[in-house]
Amino acid sequence: MSNTDEIDDSTAPLIEHLAELRSRLIHSVAAFLVGMIICFTVATPIFNFLTAPLCQVLAEGGQDCALIFISPQEGFFVAIKISFLGGFILAFPYIGFQMWRFVAPGLYKNEKGAFLPFLIASPFMFLLGASFAFYVVTPLAYDFFLGFQQFGASGEAVVGEQVNQGLSVVFQGSAQEYLNLTIKFIVAFGLCFQLPVLLTLMGQAGLVSSEGLGSVRKYAVVAILVLAALVTPPDVITQIILFVVVYGLYELSILLVRRVETKREAKLRAEGYYDDEDEMEAHPEDDPLMAEFDEDADKK
Repeated sequence: MSNTDEIDDSTAPLIEHLAELRSRLIHSVAAFLVGMIICFTVATPIFNFLTAPLCQVLAEGGQDCALIFISPQEGFFVAIKISFLGGFILAFPYIGFQMWRFVAPGLYKNEKGAFLPFLIASPFMFLLGASFAFYVVTPLAYDFFLGFQQFGASGEAVVGEQVNQGLSVVFQGSAQEYLNLTIKFIVAFGLCFQLPVLLTLMGQAGLVSSEGLGSVRKYAVVAILVLAALVTPPDVITQIILFVVVYGLYELSILLVRRVETKREAKLRAEGYYDDEDEMEAHPEDDPLMAEFDEDADKK
């Protein structure tokens, strides 16, 4: 067999994988486009649903819930953005299924059993984070932002003692700007809620350990505080809520990684691959013989 034949044989599987990848990508893009078209046809009801937090805050202040278009094409771009977000959410289960069908043939049975739960948990945690942002964080954020309005003599309230009684500075927001900020909250919290899924998957692969995550806890606290300051308005209450939630997810990740390590250790013990002597060398303080020797040395 010539060298050319050997090269052709070695590249054949790669070409087959690339062809399959192309097919999966085409199916995924097609599903996204279908979801996008569906959401475009109902973009107005979806936008009305997304304005609920703003309308709630305005209603509490006795104001009408009204947004404006500041350019002729703004309404079209609002519909397009809603279509992109909604299309991706609708198509994600099918896209995840295509990803699974592509990687599953290359996985062992135990690897399939380990990877599949994370594929299911990821969209669930994203929806949980998005729901938390929409129903809890967003109303608090808009209540903070709209608190800087000032109403004149005909209004319901005047902010501060120095405000001119005849001056009114009220909210007349752009629909596109409101949608951008709301989507920012939804996506940011949805991604933050992926933390347990990501760290547990890394623990399953042996990239992180519960002990390592616990040792960098103080750095994680600083990182979460910075994250809370970046993705939330300058409102202490909202920042504290995000910090508590994300830090709780970090601690939950440590527990999940520890559980993964316990299962892995139990499996290795059952298969006879786990060496207790290596563990004693790594942690000699846990050896009962060494403890007894130290006690005798102390008595002498």
